[in-house]
Amino acid sequence: MFFCKIKQKNQILSDMFKNQNKFSVIGLMSGTSLDGLDMAYCRFIRKKRKWFFCLVMAKTEHYSLPWKKRLSGASLLNGEPLIMLHRDYGKYCAILLKKFISRNHISLVNFISSHGHTVFHQPGRGVTFQIGDGAVMAAVTGIPAITDFRSGDVVRGGEGAPLVPVGDELLFPQYDYCLNLGGFANISFRENKKRIAFDICPCNILLNRLSGMTGKEFDRNGSLARKGNVNIPLLKKLNRINYYRLPPPKSLGREWAENAVFPLFVRNRCSPEGKLRTAAEHIAQQIARAITRYGDSEKKKILMTGGGAHNRFLVERIGSLCTAEIILPEKKIIDFKEALIFGFLGVLRWRGEKNCLKSVTGAERDSVGGCIYF
Repeated sequence: MFFCKIKQKNQILSDMFKNQNKFSVIGLMSGTSLDGLDMAYCRFIRKKRKWFFCLVMAKTEHYSLPWKKRLSGASLLNGEPLIMLHRDYGKYCAILLKKFISRNHISLVNFISSHGHTVFHQPGRGVTFQIGDGAVMAAVTGIPAITDFRSGDVVRGGEGAPLVPVGDELLFPQYDYCLNLGGFANISFRENKKRIAFDICPCNILLNRLSGMTGKEFDRNGSLARKGNVNIPLLKKLNRINYYRLPPPKSLGREWAENAVFPLFVRNRCSPEGKLRTAAEHIAQQIARAITRYGDSEKKKILMTGGGAHNRFLVERIGSLCTAEIILPEKKIIDFKEALIFGFLGVLRWRGEKNCLKSVTGAERDSVGGCIYF
């Protein structure tokens, strides 16, 4: 009886939210490459069963060195220190949000929708954890916050990732492939009337690590990689990594890169430029294989976004190995598409609509992910 009452109450709330077709939302995204916190103020409107968006304004708040150290070492923390970091990061995000809202004179925000910063992602063991306490964000900002989009899917046997393909499907339907070059490269497309998506290979998480060997945070335009030569033995070892033989659904996390990829570069003695060149070639080859593996890529359009889309050399290498047309959108979409879509995932959560697809994650069913804090 009690359970029935809860279901009835949830249905009433869901029906009430479904009647809302206009939303003003701030989406938050923090990637594995530790570039910073992306904040995107977006408007969404539903007309005639179709969704439309406007990315009004966005900003990346780059992490200070102390925050980079805290976030990069988060996976080594035990219980209490990790929970405190979860709380502190939520407060940090809330303070940045308040500044963002004030400086841009934003008068209406229905809610905040935050991906959080991933500390653990091991779906095979039933574990995924993104820090950034939603209760803290809601309390400090006075605005409802939606967080923890992945856990429910993992419990249902899914990868908990990628989640962005729902947004690709509903906000960017004009493209055949949506390719994001973030910490990891991931792709999304339709096949047999279903959305398919998966992580392809490491991207900026690897390139930025190798750039650090030269004293630079990242390889601007791929200029260092362009100077190097491909190390064929290293490239062959990279391409033989078992993950690439697995069919989707599949996803990657920092732990995988630490165990399967980084050690191959540590053991190799070629120059930093040579390592960057080899990494870029590896990324380009794996992306091209992923695209050509699923149907004829000719006359197809690829929407390319993410920080790696600014790496001219990497984009050139992908283009030389793939016959599909690469489309680079305006800079705002390149840099903030994931923050935009996490804002949209919050909209779907708010309305009680599915925002996590079993065809993408491999879960037992589609689901509505995310926890709402008022």
